[in-house]
Amino acid sequence: MLDLNLIRSNPEQVKAALAKRLYDVDFTELLAWDAERRSLIRENEDARAEANRLNKTIPARKKAGEDVSGILASLKAESEKIKMREDQLRELDQKITTFVAALPNMPADDVVAGGKEANQVVSVFGEKPQFDFEPKSHMELCQSLGLIDYERGVKMGGNGYWLYTGLGAQLEWALLNYFIRTHIKDGYTFMLPPHMLTYECGYAAGQFPKFEEDVYRLNEEGFRFMLPTAETALVNLHRDEILKESDLPQRLFAYTPCYRREAGTYRASERGMIRGHQFNKVEMFAYTKPEDSDAMLKELIRKACALVEGLGLHYQLSKLAAGDVSASMATTYDVELWLPSMNEYKECSSVSNARDYQARRGNIRFRREETKKNEFVHTLNGSGLATSRLLPAIVEQHQQADGSVIVPEPLRADLGIDVLRPVK
Repeated sequence: MLDLNLIRSNPEQVKAALAKRLYDVDFTELLAWDAERRSLIRENEDARAEANRLNKTIPARKKAGEDVSGILASLKAESEKIKMREDQLRELDQKITTFVAALPNMPADDVVAGGKEANQVVSVFGEKPQFDFEPKSHMELCQSLGLIDYERGVKMGGNGYWLYTGLGAQLEWALLNYFIRTHIKDGYTFMLPPHMLTYECGYAAGQFPKFEEDVYRLNEEGFRFMLPTAETALVNLHRDEILKESDLPQRLFAYTPCYRREAGTYRASERGMIRGHQFNKVEMFAYTKPEDSDAMLKELIRKACALVEGLGLHYQLSKLAAGDVSASMATTYDVELWLPSMNEYKECSSVSNARDYQARRGNIRFRREETKKNEFVHTLNGSGLATSRLLPAIVEQHQQADGSVIVPEPLRADLGIDVLRPVK
């Protein structure tokens, strides 16, 4: 959530920042509500102060034999006016909250304006694999190697689902183990959060109310939904809490399946595991002081890149333009894997800094030791990593002429083999 004080003091600055997202906003109505709200608050404060003053005079007036009925009638009338203004304040508060809650985050100053076409490649690791044979797609390879049963996955869950089987399930679990081992070694705390979350979790993450229809909602009283990413859970770990300055930074990670209302396929090339309704992901998450969040962003980017590099995969790192950054984030970098069969790069990790946007929504603060004042924390997240595009990249980039696939070194101990071979 954006800072209402900033909007009030410099609406043109906020408007210009949001315009980088191609998001147009008019603050005229909001500022009018805010001005009316502050006026009503002052009127009530003045009325209460006058009522207190008059109340204090009543005992002395009575003792002096004066008639206080007029004062009492005046106090009653003023009390009714105060109540009426309080009703108006509640209505204005709701309007203001609804308006501000719908606004996306302001992109960081160094994020360029525009949409996806303005994204910038900032680094490249390795080279695109070259084959002296006709390479296969990940779907062909996963089927011939006996890793994925696409037909039975659809039979069980419908379009957008797949079934890991045999070595495919082991390979998936080996990837998750590789991520988990690395994060623990780096001093991150392992978390296993609930998969079913309350509405407040989606609100604090910045996904609700705008994206309520994008989640799988449970058919029960109230509002609970299946988490689309562990970030939605971890950002709520300290909701409505005040942390000690010494508690920061907090480096966390979680494993969860992710449940999303995505189309099973947008085009023929995205069949298989490229888009799905359920996939596995290890998510990194951090709480920091404001002055430390930029350094933490770099740390998370390095970690995501190192995981991909450890698998020997060619990728590029892109800095997203403002219009391609998700609504809650100020800055996002994508780690994008090369998929030869699609002749394009596909994101396998997004690393983002929300700054204080999510903390304001979730009321997550820390007490500064020097000033004894409470400040909003900064929150950051990054995939570390999602597997549904890693496995296709592994089999496509590491495929051999005989249809086999070289197993990346970090996964060999868990799999017990160095090469995946076609099932006879």
